Amino acid sequence: MLSTDRMIADGHASALKGRVHWAPAKSLWIGGMTAAALVLGPVTATPGAVLLWLLISAATLCLGHSIGLHRLLIHRSLSAGPWVTRWLAWMGTLVGMAGPLGMVGLHDTRDWAQRQRVCHPYHAHRAPMWLDYWWQVHCRLHHARPPVFRPEAELDDPWLRLLERTWMLQQLPLALLFWWIGGLPWLVWGVAVRVAVGVTGHWFVGHVTHRRGPQGWRVEGAAVQGHDWPAAAWITFGEAWHGNHHAWPGSARLGVEPGQADPGWWALVAMRRLGLVDGLREPGDLSPRDGLVRTVSR
Repeated sequence: MLSTDRMIADGHASALKGRVHWAPAKSLWIGGMTAAALVLGPVTATPGAVLLWLLISAATLCLGHSIGLHRLLIHRSLSAGPWVTRWLAWMGTLVGMAGPLGMVGLHDTRDWAQRQRVCHPYHAHRAPMWLDYWWQVHCRLHHARPPVFRPEAELDDPWLRLLERTWMLQQLPLALLFWWIGGLPWLVWGVAVRVAVGVTGHWFVGHVTHRRGPQGWRVEGAAVQGHDWPAAAWITFGEAWHGNHHAWPGSARLGVEPGQADPGWWALVAMRRLGLVDGLREPGDLSPRDGLVRTVSR
């Protein structure tokens, strides 16, 4: 399934018309995490707390967000059993951006809009950097004439629905565990700093890779193009190869050119050897997108 197959758009749906509104719950959540990180992070930094932040961030961003939410639930570029899927979805929820179903809906709406000939600046990341940060992290775009989101039956899972209702509360078990083991430093760095950096970093990578950078492909007729950011490939677990991703959205492998580091793909290969996932798709397994053109801008 393509992510856009979930979006049912009639002749009246518009990717351009809409208004950006403040999203109170989302804004207060990430605003609170960011404030705690900025105020308490410097005064609670210890080697153990910083190491905890690095390890838990790597696990949740790679296994949870990149593999579980993006490559598996959103793009169905691999297969996994129900319990592995649920575990990966939980890991992705711990990143702190949204619940799994909310992430699918937000991504698919953006993907649909970017594939149109024109779309709202919100979906194109065309606003100046600080305005785009405010829009993406603290607001929502309310389409005047949106498409209808119809998720497939596999997403109608009780565990995914529970995560969607309680995605903010999913930080509590980790918070209690970290407080018990390492006190305030582990609590601040294991939860607040991790969520603030993860969410802000996710926005920044999207902002950069939808505006500038090298391209291996271009999609003719699409309002928004993806660009690669080679310097960020390692810390994004391959997600910074966004030009590749726009070209081959159904591919589980994002670093598709020789020499392109894709730690998320390496993790998937290891998981396949352990029997946790299968059906990993690469560009050779897929049909090219309509309008896909090879470029020489590398």
